[in-house]
Amino acid sequence: MNILILGSGGREHSLAWAVLQNPKCDKLIVAPGNAGIAQIADCASIDIESGGAVVSFAEENAIDFVIVGPEAPLAAGVADRLREAGILVFGPSAAAAQLEASKSFTKEICAAANAPTAGYGHFTDAEAAKAYILDQGAPIVVKADGLAAGKGVIVAMDEQTALDAIDDMFGGAFGGAGAEVVIEEFMEGEEASLFVLCDGEDILSIGTAQDHKRVGEGDTGLNTGGMGAYSPAPVLSAEIEALAMDQIVRPTMAEMAKRGMPFQGVLYVGLMIKDGQPRLVEYNVRFGDPECQVLMMRLGAQAMDLMHAAAQGRLGQAQVNWADDHAITVVMAANGYPGSYEKGTEIKGLEGLPEDSSNMVFHAGTKAEAGAVLASGGRVLNVTARGASLQEARNRAYEMVEAIDWPGGFYRRDIGWRAL
Repeated sequence: MNILILGSGGREHSLAWAVLQNPKCDKLIVAPGNAGIAQIADCASIDIESGGAVVSFAEENAIDFVIVGPEAPLAAGVADRLREAGILVFGPSAAAAQLEASKSFTKEICAAANAPTAGYGHFTDAEAAKAYILDQGAPIVVKADGLAAGKGVIVAMDEQTALDAIDDMFGGAFGGAGAEVVIEEFMEGEEASLFVLCDGEDILSIGTAQDHKRVGEGDTGLNTGGMGAYSPAPVLSAEIEALAMDQIVRPTMAEMAKRGMPFQGVLYVGLMIKDGQPRLVEYNVRFGDPECQVLMMRLGAQAMDLMHAAAQGRLGQAQVNWADDHAITVVMAANGYPGSYEKGTEIKGLEGLPEDSSNMVFHAGTKAEAGAVLASGGRVLNVTARGASLQEARNRAYEMVEAIDWPGGFYRRDIGWRAL
């Protein structure tokens, strides 16, 4: 098969790495890709949010299967355009992608499906939103309703922080994503993620993970897109996973199908777990980043077969073959992230690192220039390893981190601390 992956981050590098291990892959192109992806696959420069551009490229390059990495092309309807053109695609329709693209839509679906989640209010007016905050008190969670690249969520521990977040969102800090806001009850407990594949009818769980959202050690400081992750997540036991599937995922998928927007792709189910009971934090309609990296490390070549089965409506016959192993990824970010950060700093020491089924450095925000690898984003590298235990995987990952020579970057030294 000729396969096209859309995206340019660490998630897409790990997807490309897994797909290339599968003998069914004859040719792989990633658009637009990055410096690390360019070492293992062809990269192409196309507008991945333009359905027309993606369809034309796929037809010109005899692409058999398209895997959509990020959420923006899905919300823009790229998967719909590919399906209309008769090209097999892994990723939901724009209508189904509202589960991530609109927080208020998700709340409405959860209410109809009777899926346990946080109490909330939905606002298009700043003053009404502020009045709700003052009535509810803090801690409270303020979310931009639309897509904000994983950054439009403020967990406010006091009322002033929440009120400031309202000013920022309605003031345009998150662009159009903040034109409407959802304000939620603050849920206590431990957060973890469940990943399920859906083909419109059948559902298959493909693993659990836990990420570290805060920039500082001990899970302190500002929220980020994620500073590291590990899989499996010990807090998400088989019993809790079964509850989440029965009370949250299946009712949601049934409600989506009932509304004429069956979901096909991967559903990232963010859960808050307290006293053995899961509640939904949020849905994403694509693999998490950096959770995808640890899942791909554990799944390997079978990841492509599972995604292909979901795209073809064959999940009922599919199964996941899990090794009894653990994987961890440590994010190396540019100094200053998640605030303003420097771009263009050189990263050395990558050449001598192992690249095999247990050790990989996935590139997230890099570019190649005159033979050098330069940082071009906030989260730049995902140093990923697997082992028989989480401790073994962690030791391997940090050995690689310490071998990388990059004064322009930083990382957390405590990834995995909750589980260990």
